[in-house]
Amino acid sequence: MFPGLPPLTVDERVLIDAGKRGGLCDRAAAPEVVARGLDEAREAAGWPLFGQFVAHDVTADRSPLASHADAAALRNVRVPKLNLEMVHGAGPAGSPFLYDVNNPAKLLTGDGGVDLPRNQQGTALIGDPRDDVHLFIATLHLAFLHAHNGLVDWLRADGIAEGDLYAEARRALVWHYQWIVAHDFLPRVCGTDAVLRLLTQGPRFFDPPPGEAFIPLEFADAAYRYGHSQIRDHYRLVPGGEPYPLFPDLVGFGPIPAEHRVDWAVLFDLPGRLPAQRAKRIDGRLPASLIALPNQVVGDVPAAEFGSLAVRDMLRGNATDLPSGEDLARHVGIEPLSSSEVGSGFAGAATPLWFYLLKEAEVREDGDRLGPLGALIVSEVLIGLLRADPGSWLSVHPSWKPFLPARDTFGLADLLTFAGDVAAGTAYGHAPAADVG
Repeated sequence: MFPGLPPLTVDERVLIDAGKRGGLCDRAAAPEVVARGLDEAREAAGWPLFGQFVAHDVTADRSPLASHADAAALRNVRVPKLNLEMVHGAGPAGSPFLYDVNNPAKLLTGDGGVDLPRNQQGTALIGDPRDDVHLFIATLHLAFLHAHNGLVDWLRADGIAEGDLYAEARRALVWHYQWIVAHDFLPRVCGTDAVLRLLTQGPRFFDPPPGEAFIPLEFADAAYRYGHSQIRDHYRLVPGGEPYPLFPDLVGFGPIPAEHRVDWAVLFDLPGRLPAQRAKRIDGRLPASLIALPNQVVGDVPAAEFGSLAVRDMLRGNATDLPSGEDLARHVGIEPLSSSEVGSGFAGAATPLWFYLLKEAEVREDGDRLGPLGALIVSEVLIGLLRADPGSWLSVHPSWKPFLPARDTFGLADLLTFAGDVAAGTAYGHAPAADVG
C-alpha cells in the first residue's frame, strides 16, 4: 500500500520477549488493567469475531475452477473479494458436498440445524476449514448457512424461477453481508465519518482497478490484526452461563457440544435483549488464550514463545518489511504518537506497525476503535475491495438497500435474528422482487 517507505527491522529476540508470556503484550502481566470492567470497550464482544470471519473471507484460497480455462479467468478467481466464497464454495455444481441434493439451491446444515455439516469423523464440510477453528466462527458460519436458506425460501415464495433461485439467493446474501461490512462493522471499527467520507469522496491511497484488487501487507500483517487485542479472557455462551476461555475450551475442528451452543445475545446487542458482553479495549495486550495458543491451532512449535499470537504477529510484520508506525503516520499526514504515548519499550524512536496501531487506538480512541492511521488502512482496503469487485452491490447497484427485516438501519444483529428465525422455523415474509437487485 505504501511501497516507498523504508522497512523497520527489529531484532527478533526483542519481538519475542515483548510477545511471550509475561512480556509487554501479555494481559496477565498487567494486573492493574485486569480489574473487573476496567478494560471493557464500548462495542459488543462479537465484533472482533465477525472481523475474523471477514478476514477469512477476503483471504480465502480461491482455487481455480475446472470451467475457468483462460488465464484471465484463473487470475480473477484469486482476486480477494467480500463475496462469502467460504460459505458458497464453487456453487452446487462445483462444490456439491455443500448443498442439499433434494433442494440444490439450499446449503446443507448438520445435526438438526445446530451445527455445521460434518463427515463421519467430525470434520466440517464447509468452503474454508478455518471457519471451524473455534466455536464462535463455526457458529457464525452456520448463521450464514441459515440466512442463505431463508433467502431461498423468500425468493421462491416471491416467484423467482427455480433455475435462477440459487444465484439470486447467493447474490442477496452477499449484498446484505457487504452492506453490513460497510454500514455496521466499519463504522464501529473506524468511525462513521471516515467510512462515509470514503463512500462519498473515494479513497486517498488504495484504489485498485476492477478485477485487480490485492491485500496490502500493511493491512494483512498489521492493521487488521487489531482484533487480537479485543479478545476477552472469558466468554459466556448464554446469559448467566459459565464463562469459558476461548482456547482451549472453545477450540473447534469437531462437533459442537450441546452445552456449547451460542446465544448471540451474549455477543451482539440484539433487539429486546439485555446488553451483550463487551469486547476488550484495544491496548496492545492479548489474553492468556492468545498468548498460549493450543496445538490444534498452531501445530507443533519449536519453542513455547511461538505459540503466542503476539509473537507471531510481530514476527510476521518484521518478515514482510513493514515500515514503522511513526514513519507511516508522517507519510500520510497524521501526527505520530510520542515515545511516551507509545510507551512500548522498543529501542529507538520507531515502533513495529502492529503494536503502534494498537497503542494509537488506546491513546487516540480510548481503545474503543482504531486510531486515525489504523482506521485509514482498514477502511480504505475493505471499501477498496468492494469498489474493485464488479459484482459487489457498490459496483452493480449502488442505490440498492437491504430488504431483510430490520429494526432500523439493517445490520448484523438483523441478519443474525433472521438466521435464528430460519433455524427455528419461524421466518416469515418474502422479498420484494424490485429490491433483489
